[in-house]
Formats: sequence, C-alpha cells, structure tokens
Amino acid sequence: MIGVFLDRDGTIGGDGGGVHPLEFRLYEYSAKSINLLNRNGLKVYLFTNQSWIGMGKFTEQTFLQGCIELEKELEKDNAYLDGIYYCPHKPGDHCNCRKPQTTLLEKAKIDNDLDLNKCYIIGDRLSDMVSAESVGAKKVLVKTGRGLKTLKDLPSSTSAKFKINYVATMFLLLLNGF
Repeated sequence: MIGVFLDRDGTIGGDGGGVHPLEFRLYEYSAKSINLLNRNGLKVYLFTNQSWIGMGKFTEQTFLQGCIELEKELEKDNAYLDGIYYCPHKPGDHCNCRKPQTTLLEKAKIDNDLDLNKCYIIGDRLSDMVSAESVGAKKVLVKTGRGLKTLKDLPSSTSAKFKINYVATMFLLLLNGF
C-alpha cells in the first residue's frame, strides 16, 4: 500500500510555524489536492509535530477538535484523511515520536500495511525530509511555509548523499508528478 504523509503547518495550510488548531486554515488548493490523491487510490495521512500541546498552549483535546474541523473542511471538496499521526511533545522532551524520529511512520506502517519505501512525505522542513530519508520514503519539499528557507539551508545542513526527490512551489503543483 502506498501512502502520502502530509505535514500540516506550512504544507497544507498555515505559515510554517505553530498555528492554534482552531485557527488553522487550509491553503485554498489543499482540499482539492487531497481529493486528487484520494481519487487516485493513495492513502493520505496527516503527519505533524504539535509541540504547543506539550508547551501548554492548547490541550490534546483541542488539537483533536481542530482535526475534526479540518476534516469537515476537507469534506466540502470530497477529500479525506486516512489517518492522523502527531507528536504532542516539546523538542526538549527527547521523545521518540517527534519528527525527524520515525516512530509515527512506523506506527502508520503497521496500522495500514504500508510499504514506506513506496510512500511520499511532503513537508516544508528539514525534519520532514530527514524522516523520509530514515525510512526510505520519497522526499517532497514544498516551498510554502518554511520550505524556501529549508531549500536554501539544505546544502549546508546535509551531506551530499541526501537528495530531495521533488521540490514543488506548492502542494498542488506537485501532483502533476503523480
């Protein structure tokens, strides 16, 4: 089974920084793009670090309510998520589920019988790309959110062996390659 893992903030909406889940807004093309993935038989998962939960800026319940609201927005374009995988911890907690760790991907693999080597991880940060590299998934960097900064910083922050498979101006334009 092939899955597409989408980062939330900066990839499908928001500005790349933390956004309160009840204030999060999809980019205007995101729901239609997710619908296209759905129609092509790909499983679509939200894959996100949510450190504001650990920082006490909102509760896990509030985050989950925000996910319900997100799913309602997607439904307007007949789009849906097949699962939501998130880390609620702060960076300093040194948990094993925060990107770029692979625990969330491994859980999704087991839950959904995925072949991670055939999956795509789409995000705007280096942590998304490192997660993809660590499990052998295809790395897709979008230039929205923090993507331009990530792209600029890539040569100095990674080895020559680390290559992004696809770079897209935005999530929608990437789909021409699927």
